[in-house]
Amino acid sequence: MPVIEIHMLEGRDLGKKKALVKNVTRAVCESLDVKPETVRIILSEMSRENYAAAGTLFCEKQSL
Repeated sequence: MPVIEIHMLEGRDLGKKKALVKNVTRAVCESLDVKPETVRIILSEMSRENYAAAGTLFCEKQSL
């Protein structure tokens, strides 16, 4: 059973998440020759204050 974990910044709407899950499931099934019923996906959302790059929190950046 493939388990996929995706970390991303919060703020995406339900429609975007549904599309992501559908497309990732399809890609995993094609790549690993497994059935969709066996694919598990964990979406982990984090706030901009809990993610940083190059020594700067994302909440401190103007626009991303």
